[in-house]
Amino acid sequence: MGNNLLANTPLIAAVISCVIAQLLKPVFAVLAGHKFSYHQLLTTGGMPSSHTSAVIALTSSIGAIYGIENVAFAISFVFSIIVMHDAMGIRLEAGKQAKVINEWSEILSKMHKDGPFEPTNLKTLLGHSFAQVLAGAILGLVIGLSSAAFAVR
Repeated sequence: MGNNLLANTPLIAAVISCVIAQLLKPVFAVLAGHKFSYHQLLTTGGMPSSHTSAVIALTSSIGAIYGIENVAFAISFVFSIIVMHDAMGIRLEAGKQAKVINEWSEILSKMHKDGPFEPTNLKTLLGHSFAQVLAGAILGLVIGLSSAAFAVR
């Protein structure tokens, strides 16, 4: 075993998959009728899920290279499930709550124009829909298995 980080195929697959997913976000946003924004290249939320893409690329490449009986696969698999569940559950709900808080903040700001209240807008695009997570998983699987096919063993 050497010290060449670039020879770590699962890590490279995860990074590449995450970067591709982030690059696709503005494209999907435009296809959905939104205005192009460079900000989407660095944001969470949106189509596809880059977190899901990264963890599935990691997991699938580990499984393909080292086998699914390997402890690294088990750890990565459980980690992937937690990440995807969190994206569709906790982070999605937190985004919905942030939207309501922002609406109330706007109302309070209008009511207290001369008062000490200053609204703070919370980020609302935090989580993912099932379709966004599924798209990230498919992308990650393709990148992970493709990278494993070219891995030096």
